[in-house]
Amino acid sequence: MEKEALLKQIKGRLIVSCQARVGWAMYGAEIMACFAAAAAEGGAAGIRANGVDSILAIKKKVDLPLIGLNKEWITGYPVYLTPTYAHAKAILDAGVDVLAMDATDRLRPNGETAASILKQIREHYPNALVMGEISTLEEAKNILDMGFDFISTTLSGYTKESEDVKSVNLELIKDIHAITDIPIIAEGKIKTEDEAVQTLAAGAFAVVVGTSITRPEIITKRYVDTITKYHEGEHYEDTVR
Repeated sequence: MEKEALLKQIKGRLIVSCQARVGWAMYGAEIMACFAAAAAEGGAAGIRANGVDSILAIKKKVDLPLIGLNKEWITGYPVYLTPTYAHAKAILDAGVDVLAMDATDRLRPNGETAASILKQIREHYPNALVMGEISTLEEAKNILDMGFDFISTTLSGYTKESEDVKSVNLELIKDIHAITDIPIIAEGKIKTEDEAVQTLAAGAFAVVVGTSITRPEIITKRYVDTITKYHEGEHYEDTVR
C-alpha cells in the first residue's frame, strides 16, 4: 500500500496487535489470523503482527494494512524487536505494509545499529515504510533525522531507560509531537477505550492496542482480581445497583 493511502486508512484509528509467544495459550499463526479477522470485523483499521508465519496467515484472512515485526530474544543483547537486518528482510519479504523495528541505540548482534539496518533497508527495499520504536524522548530525538516513516512508543515501560513507566505514556506522545511532524503511533500499556482516545488527543496519529484485546488470559485475570477484591471486602458501588 502506498504511504498516502496507508496514512489515510489509519489516521485517528485503531490498529490491533495480534501476537502470542511460544507457550502462551493462544500461540499459533492460525489463531493470530482469527484474531485479526475478528479485529477487522470490529472495525480495526490495521493489524500488527510478529513473525513470518503469522503475517502470512493473517494476509490470507484479512485485507488491512499490516505492521510486521520479527521478535527474537538473543542472549547478551537487549534488542529483540527486529534486532538485525536479517530479521527485517524476512518480514519485508513476507509482504508487510510497515516494518517495525527497535530504533534505540542499545547493543545488537553483529555490530549492527538502527541506522545501519535502516540504510540497508533503503538500499534493498526503497519503497518500504519503516517504523522506529523507542521508549524515551531522548531516543525519539536521536532518530528524527534517520529517515523513519513513523515513530512508535511501543517500548515505553519495557526498557531499562523507561522502567518507571507503568501506564500509557501520554507525556511522551505529547513531547514527541511537539518536536516533529513524523506520524506517531501510540502503543504500550493502553488498557481502556478512554486511554486510546487520550493518546490521539495527545498527538498520536493512530493507536495500537494488543493485550487488552488479544490476551484473554490477561483480560480474565483483571476480572478475577477485581472480583476477589470485592469478596475480600473492598466496596464497589456499581456491584450493588
